[in-house]
Amino acid sequence: MQSILSSWFVQGMVKATGDMWLKGWDERNGGNISLRLTTEDITPYESDFYPQPRHEALSQPMPELANGWFIVTGSGKFFRNVPLDPAENLVLLQVDANGAGYRIFWGLTAGGLPTSELAAHFQSHIVRIGVSGGRDRVIMHCHATNLIALSYVLELTSATFTRELWEGSTECLVVFPDGVGIVPWMVPGTDAIGTATAEQMHHHSLVLWPFHGIFGTGPSLDDAFGLIDTAEKSAEIMVKVRAMGGKKQTISTEELIALGTRFGVSPMASALKQ
Repeated sequence: MQSILSSWFVQGMVKATGDMWLKGWDERNGGNISLRLTTEDITPYESDFYPQPRHEALSQPMPELANGWFIVTGSGKFFRNVPLDPAENLVLLQVDANGAGYRIFWGLTAGGLPTSELAAHFQSHIVRIGVSGGRDRVIMHCHATNLIALSYVLELTSATFTRELWEGSTECLVVFPDGVGIVPWMVPGTDAIGTATAEQMHHHSLVLWPFHGIFGTGPSLDDAFGLIDTAEKSAEIMVKVRAMGGKKQTISTEELIALGTRFGVSPMASALKQ
């Protein structure tokens, strides 16, 4: 049997958390990631599982995820420490048969629980499984600096925020034609913010938490990271544009439509009306 530390999913989480820390998106214990796995993914590593997995209750039942496997960052864990000790800072868990709780099979060697945003992650996973036909396996949350900064100065509507990012970098409309969803400011770590985020995930692969951070999804860790990275790069450009006195010219509506046509994507209609 192989060591779980060498598995593609542990190594993928090591790389993602390390990259996000280096980007400056995940100070202290900020940010969280969950990756949905299959039985085939985890079977080669069963020899590393705890003989008596600890059971924990979920804050609300998630029967849609019953028996599902996930690797998740731990609550209170620092992303900068994941590459140094993955087993202490990550957790492999399986949702139980009725979706009321989960069992911890590996990780959190110093104790603790999965991310406090586990409810938000699970609710978004349920939505994205349906929206993507099961392709989307990652939910990623971080405190991307410039996206947060723009939430203080832009009108907090999906259309306005999306249009600003589309104009900030030509690739943005191609990478996230479905735009950016936005929820009101809410207390983090609650079922309520998870429900609001999941509702936006029906329509958007990026969801902004104003004054707090961003949620992204995708089929892989690279896809989710690249999605957030693209939006954050555009936000950085627009922050600099504002610092230099604002736009004197920009990408027009007609040019955005032409961009969508060229790359075969359907831009979010409300953002084209701005």
